[in-house]
Amino acid sequence: MDISVLIVAHDEEKHLADCLASAAFARERVVLLDRCSDRSGEVARGEGVRVVEGAWPLEGDRRNAGIALCTSPWILELDADERVSDQLREELDRVLSAADCTFYYVPMHNYIGAVWVRHGWGAYNGVAAKPALFRKGSKIWGADRVHPRLTLIGEGGWLQGHIDHFVYDDAGALINRLNRYSDAAACDAVLQGRPFRAHRTARRFFTRFYKSYCRRRGYREGWRGVLLALFSALYPVLTHLKALELTERRGRSG
Repeated sequence: MDISVLIVAHDEEKHLADCLASAAFARERVVLLDRCSDRSGEVARGEGVRVVEGAWPLEGDRRNAGIALCTSPWILELDADERVSDQLREELDRVLSAADCTFYYVPMHNYIGAVWVRHGWGAYNGVAAKPALFRKGSKIWGADRVHPRLTLIGEGGWLQGHIDHFVYDDAGALINRLNRYSDAAACDAVLQGRPFRAHRTARRFFTRFYKSYCRRRGYREGWRGVLLALFSALYPVLTHLKALELTERRGRSG
């Protein structure tokens, strides 16, 4: 199939082989490794794919660099903890032969451990769908450290086949992700001079919990739904506090 599958990764030796195996149908598989200290490079080379290693300070920069490396007219962008489902692979063959859009949203099946969690996702935790399939030149990532903004060019469509996304192994992984993402978001906020207001942060805590647990029906997922809602609510609070800490530290050093 004349498509490039792009995987941008950092220390993903545990997930990389399965991700690449699910994309074996592609004419080209490109793995861009950002400052890896584990065996990710060895794993990727063992699969016989194109590997590029380097260091990019911003997530958007490294994703744009990966897109530039791809040589096929169509690109499917995956994270290392994602897998192409059989349904999506079959649909890609049909869609690419008569595509009438420049990018396509692909549904996501998000997992905690081995359990497909259908409800409660949002904010930094995970999304229900994303524009993972696109014609080269129609998707540009913004210059942000966490969840960069996207510029999409042309007409978009939706696919039926899904990507399996193994977001978290367990509750501890949720905590680690919350810590990493709030660190990066706080750094972005300070560098961009974004103001924080205590009343707004407090309001976001409650609205995010309500949105995840009630509106997105996280209550249907038992304890997993509670965790998703709680960590979604804590994200802006931790980002706010870490930004204050970072600003104070920069003031002392400057």
